[in-house]
Amino acid sequence: MSPEVIAHLDAIKVNMNEAGMNAINIVLAFVMFGVALGIKPRTFIDIIKKPKSVILGIICQLILLPALTFLLTITFKNWISPMIALGMILVASCPGGNISNFITSLSRGNTELSVSLTAFNTAACIFTTPLNFSIWGKLYLNFAEKRMLLPELEIPFWEIFKTTVILLGIPLVLGILCSQYLPKVAAKLKKPMQYLSVAFFILMVVLTFGNNIDAFMKCIKYIFLIVLVHNLLALGIGFSTGTLFKVPYKDRRTITIETGIQNSGLGLVLLFNPAIFDPVLWANNGGMVVITAWWGVWHIISGLTLAYTWRLKGRKEADELD
Repeated sequence: MSPEVIAHLDAIKVNMNEAGMNAINIVLAFVMFGVALGIKPRTFIDIIKKPKSVILGIICQLILLPALTFLLTITFKNWISPMIALGMILVASCPGGNISNFITSLSRGNTELSVSLTAFNTAACIFTTPLNFSIWGKLYLNFAEKRMLLPELEIPFWEIFKTTVILLGIPLVLGILCSQYLPKVAAKLKKPMQYLSVAFFILMVVLTFGNNIDAFMKCIKYIFLIVLVHNLLALGIGFSTGTLFKVPYKDRRTITIETGIQNSGLGLVLLFNPAIFDPVLWANNGGMVVITAWWGVWHIISGLTLAYTWRLKGRKEADELD
């Protein structure tokens, strides 16, 4: 990537006022409530009853993806800026995306496994997101050996903890309670909430880049390539791990989707929180914002494409058996 393109990316300014930040927070809380409508308390019991696939999915999501993302950023350190690399690590540190259950059902995967993984990883992200970002972000800064003035990576754990508890924990609990005690209401809300979640996220991305569309368009092909490679890595981690440990094919599909669909909306919320990313110290973090936002758009496209490919393949195999 040329220095000019990197400069365009990192120089993108995304200023979010209090009203805009509150709107994004509400959207994320709304999305997490929608995710929780498909989660019942008994799904956590599945983690104990069917440990192999669940453990592999957790390892892929919480350990392998951040670690291999770090290796990817080191491999391409001469072609990407530190801010782009840190954006990739931030995305990899987030839990699975809010539409993974929906995409799993479309792909004829194991929906129960998907819900279990979503439930566990979302609950765990209160701790794992700040921990992974801090560990792998600091390692990147050490190994990349960039000769430039870069703010020290100091992410206050309490701020991320507070943000994730309020925006993820509370809606998650409310959604689970709704699913448990108002199952008819939850059943009616579940699918509309999934579609609205996708629409809200796309709207959030459009509003985020509304004032920077020219700079964004100059960099789009590079952003597309970076996120494409990173997303293929995530999907490949899930599929290859499932194949290596010989889990059922439905579970393999699910682990692939859960690893390849990331909650980048949470990443944007963290980036726009001035208590976490000080706007003075992180003044030129446009690369982080752009990568995180485009991830949220691209994983919907790649996830749906993969789901329909598997779905068509399943129909073809069924027709052949008939």
